Amino acid sequence: MSNQGKISGRQFMLLTTLFTIGSGILVIPSGMAFIAKQDAWIGALVGVGAGFFLVWIYNTMATLYPQRTLVEIIETLLGKWLGKTVSLLLIVTLFLSGPSSVLYDVGNFLSTQIMPETPVQSLNFLFVFIVVMGVRLGIETLARSAELLFPLFIFFFTLACILIAPKFKIENVQPVFEAGIGPIWPAALSFISVLFLPQIILLMILPTVNRTDKARKAFFYGSMFGGLIISVIVVYSILALGPELTARSLFPTYVLARKISIGNFLQRIEAFVAVMWFISLFFRITIYLYAIVVGIAQIFNLKDYRTLILPLGMIMVMMSVIIYPNVPYQITWDGTAWVSYTLSIGLILPLLLLCLHGIRKLWSKKKKGDNG
Repeated sequence: MSNQGKISGRQFMLLTTLFTIGSGILVIPSGMAFIAKQDAWIGALVGVGAGFFLVWIYNTMATLYPQRTLVEIIETLLGKWLGKTVSLLLIVTLFLSGPSSVLYDVGNFLSTQIMPETPVQSLNFLFVFIVVMGVRLGIETLARSAELLFPLFIFFFTLACILIAPKFKIENVQPVFEAGIGPIWPAALSFISVLFLPQIILLMILPTVNRTDKARKAFFYGSMFGGLIISVIVVYSILALGPELTARSLFPTYVLARKISIGNFLQRIEAFVAVMWFISLFFRITIYLYAIVVGIAQIFNLKDYRTLILPLGMIMVMMSVIIYPNVPYQITWDGTAWVSYTLSIGLILPLLLLCLHGIRKLWSKKKKGDNG
């Protein structure tokens, strides 16, 4: 397969941050408020803590198998045929449930909030067109794009935080632990299922970082920064909107932006907030698609992954229209099947791989001892 190119540790940190934020900026606040009510912010902090552990697992795998992608690690530990089968199953299921569902969020938001008369298929096609261009240009171009767009994202995020702060009502987070700690755990699980568990796919990109020691630090800092940004959004949603309105709103951060009004001068700036979303959603889908096409190319020993980009992009547009029949189905799926799926690929799979590594190491030591 052709060379993927090289990126710096700082660029990988920015890509990790934007991937972590991704669609969580749209769906996390309402889902967590529905589960934990006014204690959703506590669930977010617990989720960030769990993220430390998950990133440590992924960094451990990267340390044990430097310069190898996730597909190559699986093939090394499981053997050629079983490894390729497991990798293909992982890639196919992730393609159907990962970027396709994020693209659905893009189309659903645009068609319901900004351009209701535009067919959702057209909106999704236009967005995927830009995504396909980004993936074709390669990881180096994507990393430089992240360097250019991340300051814009932070500017809009900071501006929104400052302007929404006057709408805070401290009673919206009271009483703390009204329902005990019981709802905190499913809320935290919902948090990590969107933000941290899918990060295992970043092991497809981590080998492109030019310095291995910086890659692991960048992975950690990018993940934590992204997690803290989403935590702030959850806190702001609860404080400004209250747990009931946050839980009922499909896009609570957009409702938050609509509440911004400074006199009669500065108001209705939700379009700027939408730009912030599009940046994070673009990188979420693009990194998904890039990792998937690279993974398929490695499974089938293709020389160039770029031949796969356009066909998979078109399939993604079709899947984004049919993956969720309606919003209640999406809410049910995200709260049950998606959580179970991400736990299997983001926690159980890497733990199994680490166990296999330990068994192989012990077996090789035993053989050396017997031969000695």
